[in-house]
Amino acid sequence: MTAVDDVSHDPIVYLNGELVPLSEARVPVLDRGFIFGDGIYEVAPLYAGHAGRRTPFRFEQHLARLARSVGKIGIANPFDDAGWRSLIARVVAANEAHAGLRADQDAIAYIQVTRGVAKRGHAFPAGIQPTVFVMVTPLNLPSETQRAQGVRCVTAEDRRWLNCDIKSVSLLGNVLMAQYAAENDAFETIQFRDGVLTEGSSSNVWVVKDGVLAAPPRSHKILEGIRYGLIEALAQECGIRFEAREISEAELRAADEIIVSSATKEVLPVTQLDGQAVGKGRPGAVFAALYAGYQRAKAKEAQHAQQGVENESRENITA
Repeated sequence: MTAVDDVSHDPIVYLNGELVPLSEARVPVLDRGFIFGDGIYEVAPLYAGHAGRRTPFRFEQHLARLARSVGKIGIANPFDDAGWRSLIARVVAANEAHAGLRADQDAIAYIQVTRGVAKRGHAFPAGIQPTVFVMVTPLNLPSETQRAQGVRCVTAEDRRWLNCDIKSVSLLGNVLMAQYAAENDAFETIQFRDGVLTEGSSSNVWVVKDGVLAAPPRSHKILEGIRYGLIEALAQECGIRFEAREISEAELRAADEIIVSSATKEVLPVTQLDGQAVGKGRPGAVFAALYAGYQRAKAKEAQHAQQGVENESRENITA
């Protein structure tokens, strides 16, 4: 493999100690991520900010979830938090220098860790090194039209495994649900297990009735999105009552508002479900308050990051 030369428009990625063009990145076919889906991943937004400096949004929480996921499947975390932050910064810098990533572009960081390469066998092999892959690409947020008009969703039975709290690369169940949405000209598939709301194919789901915001409780049945804790905090900030509890299919269908959230969606209103209008068929007041609060949280975190940079700069000058 060559290092980063003349690779305009070919993203630069990190793979097992090297920065290489994506088109040249290779893993052995016996990598357990390929053979078994034996690995985890994480996705974190990097928002463009002051002087071209990107702010990894709620990165502490993303790294904590990454650590929980590798821990739950028995993989040693390849880096500490500082190591992951440094690695992401290296990949961002390489893409700005060699792959046309603009300083004013929001981006998304994708991290994947698999158990590594070994002779095929189901039980964990001893003495192998995890495979580490990091990619940074532009982040395309939902359009203004989608936020203003809302999106269409469909529903389906949740037939995935029961360790959904692990952010596993074994995503066939989610892929099938995303395809179901695509085949039905919908934005997302919202799932139920035994008549109780779980989550979307790649999003958490929030329900509003009579001004009260509710979401399924944290459990092994859902992946707790990093926005889950944020939206709880935003609801408190906005004076919106929040309940974490089981939500029946009937409650979802009778909701005044439905909202989906994820790293790449932020918060987004659902205005049609299975061909029927949600509430009044337009984004509601709770969505508007949460979206505005989300943007304030982004600005506050960027300001905090910039203040940290300025403080570090002053310390270096006076040292």
